[in-house]
Amino acid sequence: MSIDFNNTKVAFHLKSDSELERAYFLFKMISIHPLVRIGTTATNFALKVNLPVEGLIRSTVFDHFCGGINQIDCISKINEMYNSGVHSVLDYSVEGKEDEIQFDLAVQKTLELITFSKNSDAMPIAVFKPSGFGRFKIYNKISENKELTTAETEEWLRIKERFNLVCGFGKSNNIKILIDAEESWIQKAVDDLILEMMNLYNKEFVVVYSTLQTYRWDRLNYLKQIHLASKKLNFKLGIKLVRGAYMEKERLRASELGYKSPICKTKELTDILFNDTLKFILGNLNQIQPFIGTHNEESAALAVSLMNEYKISKNDNRVWFGQLYGMSDHISYNLAANGYNVAKYVPFGPVKDVMPYLIRRAEENTSVTGQTSRELKLIKLEKNRRKI
Repeated sequence: MSIDFNNTKVAFHLKSDSELERAYFLFKMISIHPLVRIGTTATNFALKVNLPVEGLIRSTVFDHFCGGINQIDCISKINEMYNSGVHSVLDYSVEGKEDEIQFDLAVQKTLELITFSKNSDAMPIAVFKPSGFGRFKIYNKISENKELTTAETEEWLRIKERFNLVCGFGKSNNIKILIDAEESWIQKAVDDLILEMMNLYNKEFVVVYSTLQTYRWDRLNYLKQIHLASKKLNFKLGIKLVRGAYMEKERLRASELGYKSPICKTKELTDILFNDTLKFILGNLNQIQPFIGTHNEESAALAVSLMNEYKISKNDNRVWFGQLYGMSDHISYNLAANGYNVAKYVPFGPVKDVMPYLIRRAEENTSVTGQTSRELKLIKLEKNRRKI
């Protein structure tokens, strides 16, 4: 069975005419690279000098890409999506904090979200970012096998305790825990720590998910290695599969420091690696359970086709699809309408604190060939359909 991802009536059924117009305007602006750069600079300046721009941001880019300023503020959108078969992953999207108090606050916020989620079928999944639980420098030193000072060793133990606390709390409340990927030069420490968590908490069923960014050419080989290790140690793998979010930064650093770029040379090679990894996972579903994070309809269609081929039920709880709130509704809602498990990442937080996340998203959209133009084309189709 194939799915019609061009069904814009289903894709945009939750959007009013004015919300559809706003979406068209935003993606049109994002498609113009110089405007993104100028807008980013102007927005950062305005917020830094406390110009009264939060209301404008809230009514435009924030409301399109975010659920609200706190979890209570997100409830109406969560319920609206759930009534259409789409679940929510609340993502406290405050980035760039670098001290112990903020790390502990991030843990408390994640625990709070797990508690908030456990009483609602609409929110079976929680998420956190490793650099939200500990300093980038510590992950980097461990990834490079550098010796830690006594103070740094204690700091690392606190990071492990934070991971352990959240993953354990997720398991006790039957909430899946997605752990986001980071830049390649700190990812090894993250990977090793997540494997420890999987070994602890993924014995009977999958609670903890690592994230594989398949724009890295080594990730399928890495998955095959940990697949063998997990079988020997008798635990299951949870894998959030994505293409990746730090491509330009990765290539620039590799060039400046003179090492081989960890990034595939072309977008086509990334697509091939994503799809090959997807095939490997769905072919080993008893051992590896995926959260398929894709805004690429060809990959979504491939997953549907493979599930049919391998006789995997549409609503098999071991397989989830995911997209970001405000993007790729044609994938999310058409999958959900056909009975598949779908969840939207729903970023939230104070407007000023979430701006680094929103700026990063805008910059990523300008660098992903075809993503923004696809959104614009579909919105235009729906606008024309509504006029008939």
